[in-house]
Amino acid sequence: MSAPDGSPVGAERSIGQLFASATTEMSALVHDEIALAKAQLKHDVKRGATSGGAFTVAGAVLVFSLPMLNFALAYGIRTWSGWNLAVCFLLSFAANVLLAGLLALIGVVFAKKAKKSKGPQKVAASMKETAGVLQNAKPHPRPALEDGVPDAKAIEAVARSSS
Repeated sequence: MSAPDGSPVGAERSIGQLFASATTEMSALVHDEIALAKAQLKHDVKRGATSGGAFTVAGAVLVFSLPMLNFALAYGIRTWSGWNLAVCFLLSFAANVLLAGLLALIGVVFAKKAKKSKGPQKVAASMKETAGVLQNAKPHPRPALEDGVPDAKAIEAVARSSS
């Protein structure tokens, strides 16, 4: 068996070798933590964008549909029921308000989900857990060096662990 730098297990390693090994492992760990944080924040932003989109659509529906929809719906109700035209216009307005309210409710639901998301808190907890694990971590065994020159498998193993 050998240490990450290729020296035999049990043999004393230099400070430089220990530092190089720790730096490589920490670099890979930090890259993984950053990727996790990006993925979680991307998910939160997507929820927020969905919420904003629903609110925007609700406002657009209310503003742009009121004139034409109110006239069409009011005259349709009058034709179907024979009621007073003023009552028909009030009913068509109420239908538009209900539709906008439904879209706003969808926006509120997505906004609450985005607000409840604990993406940054999860990342912070994960980083603390990783720091705790690293305090007790031991290096992974690596292939031994032959005559001070690493073989192809050793180079490949180091390349995989540091990428």
